[in-house]
Amino acid sequence: MSSEDVRQQLRQFVAERDWAQFHSPENLAKSIVIEAGELLECFQWGTEVDSAHVRDELADVITYWLLLADKFGANPDQIVLDKLERTRAKYPVAKARGRSTKYDSL
Repeated sequence: MSSEDVRQQLRQFVAERDWAQFHSPENLAKSIVIEAGELLECFQWGTEVDSAHVRDELADVITYWLLLADKFGANPDQIVLDKLERTRAKYPVAKARGRSTKYDSL
């Protein structure tokens, strides 16, 4: 299944339920953060993790992320590649390899 197939299925799912009316950019952004918090809860109390629960919560984050990207007409693959290119320039391998230092302190 391609990324476009996933996005199309999401659009259809939302349309069938008439949920687009609730999907303002603000609400979608809030939902991403809420679901990310639920993902973080999977790791809250120890090292034993229910991987099925992690996948479910990650799917929720990705779903809202895809819906928000779609709302702005952004191709998710392309915006990730564009950001990766900018980040690559901030963190050149020669300076950043093996370090977690912020780019302005390299």
